[in-house]
Amino acid sequence: MKKNPLGRTGLDVTEICLGTMTWGEQNSEAQAHEQMDYAVAQGINFFDAAEMYPVPPKPETQGRTEQYIGSWLRKTGKRQELILATKVTGPGLFPYLRGGTRLDRESVIRACEDNLRRLGTDYIDLYQIHWPQRPTNYFGKLGYEQRGEDGGVPLEETLEALGELVRQGKVRHAGISNETPWGLSEYLRLSREKGLPRVASIQNPYSLLNRSFEVGLAEFAMREDVSLLAYSPLAFGVLSGKYLHGARPADGRITLFSRFTRYTNEQVELATREYVALAGRHGLDPAQMALAYVRTRPFMTSTIIGATTMEQLRSNIASVELKLGKDVMRGIEEIHARFTIPAP
Repeated sequence: MKKNPLGRTGLDVTEICLGTMTWGEQNSEAQAHEQMDYAVAQGINFFDAAEMYPVPPKPETQGRTEQYIGSWLRKTGKRQELILATKVTGPGLFPYLRGGTRLDRESVIRACEDNLRRLGTDYIDLYQIHWPQRPTNYFGKLGYEQRGEDGGVPLEETLEALGELVRQGKVRHAGISNETPWGLSEYLRLSREKGLPRVASIQNPYSLLNRSFEVGLAEFAMREDVSLLAYSPLAFGVLSGKYLHGARPADGRITLFSRFTRYTNEQVELATREYVALAGRHGLDPAQMALAYVRTRPFMTSTIIGATTMEQLRSNIASVELKLGKDVMRGIEEIHARFTIPAP
């Protein structure tokens, strides 16, 4: 399994990162352990979690994902072999989390202590801000409107809290997620001018259906060595083709949880038909083709894959062996020209 540098941290992470957000909802503890066993056996050294997982978030399951990782670490003793990433929740309707989530100093530090307890570890390799405190465009939102400068918590306070956790040895490196070019620029400025931790990574969506990262963030990633950790590379499984023509497999995430509508519009359907057909013409599995394409991007560090079955996991990891030919790459760009960002 190829490894890439994680920002300027000196750490190297595998080009595939094991995503975990279904563990505790769609996957049992035993299934989560089986996935981790297999991923490590295939050479993966990078796991990604979050305090709010599993999804969809709800009070009775919150934190189960990290608990499952923690029980696996205790059982296997493999903590030193892994680069473990997790997140502190951004603002939202989460009264069961610290009485409401904010990214002020107290909340970030308390959240990290809870992360550590559930994971059963003394330190987190990469601690990420799950989404911004300020009102801005993320999770598919378009039409930017400025509504308050910082949501009541300046970025500087959030980064100072991360710095405190680094000094305490509880966190090795800081990262951000669902961020904008302005947000990344501001984090880098604060790091440079205030001597605060330099963000090592940005975890944003990137797939054949959402290449918005290319517009303003790809240049930052490459010039400033801020690693892209791409989430939803299969667009909630849509790029496998399993939801085409109105199909709703019983165990599919979009079937089970109707709130997930980011990848269900008409343009997504039309674009997905084209990508699946392209894969078929070249004898490729459409999901593996989609993952292989994401991996070719020069600004890519690690692609976060998630699976609810071992069959899916095996296939997704095996995509690292797939090299896309010129005809496939040309076909992808032709489709992209017609369906540029169908799922922002």
